[in-house]
Amino acid sequence: MPALFLASASPRRRELLTQIGVPFSLLTVSIDETPSAAELPDAYVQRLAREKALAGLSLIDDDSACVLGADTTVVLDQQLLGKPADKADALAMLQALSGREHQVMTAVALANRSGCVVRLVTSRVRFRPIRLDEAEAYWASGEPRDKAGSYAIQGWGAIFVSALEGSYSAVVGLPLCETAQLLDAYGLRYWCKSLV
Repeated sequence: MPALFLASASPRRRELLTQIGVPFSLLTVSIDETPSAAELPDAYVQRLAREKALAGLSLIDDDSACVLGADTTVVLDQQLLGKPADKADALAMLQALSGREHQVMTAVALANRSGCVVRLVTSRVRFRPIRLDEAEAYWASGEPRDKAGSYAIQGWGAIFVSALEGSYSAVVGLPLCETAQLLDAYGLRYWCKSLV
C-alpha cells in the first residue's frame, strides 16, 4: 500500500483524517496563496489544493507515495473571505456574514507521480444576526485569528450558525466523504484499527 502524506499545517485536517482512521505523515509546504486577477473562488480553492499536494509531492523520494492537499475558503457575494489581518478585519467579516447565507468551498487534492485529482465541495452556511459585542467577545477568544471568514464552525463560532446545507467536515476543512472516495481510488486505507 502506498504511503500517504498530508501537506497541511492545519490541526483540523489532521484531526479529521485521524477521525476516520487514516494513517499518514505530515509535510510542511509553502505556496503563494494570493488569488490571481479575476480568479473565481471555486477555481482559486481548487488551485491551492492542487498546488499544496504537488508541492508536497516534490519533497518526497518515494515514487509510490501519495500526497493530500486541501484548501478552504469562505465566499460571500463571490468575494473571498480569508483569514483576518487584524481585529478590525475580523469584525468586518463577521458583520458582513451576520444574518446572511454564505458559501464555504473546500477542495481536496490527491497527487502521486501519475497525476493529481481534485474534488470541490461547496456548502451553504447561514448565520443568525451577530451583535457587535458578540463579535468583539469572539475575537477576544482568539479563535477567529487563523480561520477563513473569521470563524470556526467546530468551535465557539458554532453559536452563529443557524443552518448548514452540505458537508460539515468540509466546512471544518476536509470533506471526509470525498476524501475517502479519493483514498479508495488510490488504494489507500481508512478505518485502520491502530488509529481508531
